[in-house]
Amino acid sequence: MRTTVGIIGAGPAGLLLARLLHNAGIDSVVLESRDRAYVERRQRAGILEQGTADVLRAVGAGARMDREGLRHDGIELRFDRRRHRVDFPALTGGRSVMVYAQTEVCKDLIALQFAEGGPLLFEAEALAVEDAGTDAPRVRFRHEGREDVLECEYVVGCDGFWGVARKAIPAELVQVFERTYPFGWLGILADVPPSHDELVYARHDRGFALLSMRSPSVSRLYLQVPDGTDAEAWSDEGIWGELERRFETADDWRLERGPITQKSVTPMRSYVHEPMRHGRLFLAGDAAHIVPPTGAKGLNLAVGDVVTFARALAHRQETGSPELLDAYSETCLRRIWQAERFSYDMTTLLHRAPGATGFEDRLQLARLDRIASSRAAETDLAEGYTGFPFG
Repeated sequence: MRTTVGIIGAGPAGLLLARLLHNAGIDSVVLESRDRAYVERRQRAGILEQGTADVLRAVGAGARMDREGLRHDGIELRFDRRRHRVDFPALTGGRSVMVYAQTEVCKDLIALQFAEGGPLLFEAEALAVEDAGTDAPRVRFRHEGREDVLECEYVVGCDGFWGVARKAIPAELVQVFERTYPFGWLGILADVPPSHDELVYARHDRGFALLSMRSPSVSRLYLQVPDGTDAEAWSDEGIWGELERRFETADDWRLERGPITQKSVTPMRSYVHEPMRHGRLFLAGDAAHIVPPTGAKGLNLAVGDVVTFARALAHRQETGSPELLDAYSETCLRRIWQAERFSYDMTTLLHRAPGATGFEDRLQLARLDRIASSRAAETDLAEGYTGFPFG
């Protein structure tokens, strides 16, 4: 099998890249190790930056998002039993975010790919990327019980942290930057309408909490818990009680309870792999970088990566110049490090570290009070949350 761009991974990044290339008249093949049902129900991100939503509209994948997604024009910060709303459009010249689950993004892009795009192979496990440093890279994969080879001009690894693409870059060329946090998020899905119409980020002496949603009838909520926590060790009653304590305010706001349908614990880490390119192998998304979920940046960074690659390859096809492809890693990393900074700032602003001192607690409250009282500080948060420009 032969194609121009071999794409490993049919998450939102790989699927969007296939769509971008299709619209540019460039052929591709997508290999995904899981089956379609798994990809379409894999719960991950749910916040789309303004730029991500705009890209989905531009490629023809925005109709259902605009119909069923929830546009949010701000977030609420809670601390010291106080409430402060950050108004995104007023601070960013009209930018907002969209609540629309990754599962739904994938469904929309898969449907488009099967209707109009090139091959998308589910249950096709990539085994290795070979000859990445040459002009003719290959992806060795297993599909329908037999091994095959996909010959490419370019390979893009959208296969996550545990995928094979990153491993094809020689270790001596790699620098890794990472931080592991001593806490995680206990996340639940509950069949109850959200108790607030926008996301609520709460800093509390007992730890961080987040009120989010997946739809007008399904709430998504999180609690900061110690690293290594077993989700099943928490009873439903214990979860709701702890959420109520951490979201407590001085007014009459109440947290509505409902049946919990899913619970899990997400570890927290920051990770960057440099470079993001070796020869004609390009990394995108979690294959190259991971952010703690506090800043809602993971999916959006992956979108920025594939938009940058698609633009660069289209430029090469149109002009013959490899300039933008050669600059891929550097271009992406500028945005990635700003997102890493923002996510780290949000995490350290809102989470109470084990063993934190009273001095550190007071600093957190002072930082939050600064955001609530300074338009400049509030604007910096709003600009970071709604997204940094692509490329």
